[in-house]
Amino acid sequence: MSSSGPVFQNSVYVGINLQNILYGVELVLYFKTMHVLLSSNIRHKRSDKFYVTFSSVMLLMITIWVSTQAVFGEKMWLIDAAFPGGPDAYWAANVSVWYMDLGTTAITVLQLMTDGLMIYRCRIIWDSYRVVLVPAIMWLGTLVLGIMVIVTSSLPGGNFFSGIAAQLGLAYYCVSVGLTAILTGVICYRMATHGQEVKKHLGKDYASVYFALLSLIVESVLPYTLSGIAFLVSFGVGSSTSIAFACVYMLMMCISPQMLILRVASGRAWDEETCKARQSTLKFNTSTQQDTSLWTESRSRCEENGAAAQSRTFSEKKDTV
Repeated sequence: MSSSGPVFQNSVYVGINLQNILYGVELVLYFKTMHVLLSSNIRHKRSDKFYVTFSSVMLLMITIWVSTQAVFGEKMWLIDAAFPGGPDAYWAANVSVWYMDLGTTAITVLQLMTDGLMIYRCRIIWDSYRVVLVPAIMWLGTLVLGIMVIVTSSLPGGNFFSGIAAQLGLAYYCVSVGLTAILTGVICYRMATHGQEVKKHLGKDYASVYFALLSLIVESVLPYTLSGIAFLVSFGVGSSTSIAFACVYMLMMCISPQMLILRVASGRAWDEETCKARQSTLKFNTSTQQDTSLWTESRSRCEENGAAAQSRTFSEKKDTV
């Protein structure tokens, strides 16, 4: 991919502005999540501390990324505007500066965290470790490739968008985006099929609590997956606009899991008891449908007997008086 020319420079500019807007969205979601998790008006779970720490580390990682991109853009276009060769030459000479390497490391850590959270949520939704066996192996592959990308892009003259670093980066994001696509598909399938069963036996209103369209989007971290596919396609074909897609992808890497954590904190997400509770309810509902007439007749008799008993008691009290 060409990392020079007006199209690339405009893509960098647009990408930085887009990620600044999305960073504001992340801040709103983060503080809303902290308000829910740290509120004294609700009963806290043991997992709340984990989600507080996880969300804070995610915010730290994305803050490092956004800050380094903003500083680099300021130096390239304003402070060192007179650099020989212009912005393109400045990019080529300084893209591996230490704070850019720090940003690359932070975003790699963030991606590993997000993918790990998706694997964890997939295990909860399916209530099975077998389902996440292949995704866990792929996650280990992204860990190795991520370290290699960080090392090669941080070498003197290294550039994530060209050379060996670009090839390793393409392999890294192919595995990572493939992992998220698999997890998103598996989670959506599980929720959709289970939601149909609940709707069939208990009705649409009951099923909509956990299986509405918004639930599928948030639980499956769909925006993160779609933005990753968009970036991967543009990066794979060597488009100069891939840097803009990358900026959106990096922020969705933080926003999507933060929306999921907020949903978990609000008690509206799947937990380890959701599927079990629905299965037991379906079994109860199925068995009672077979004996509806008997149950109704028994209930009527009880009500009649109770009314008769109350009438007798009232008569006895009246006679006594």
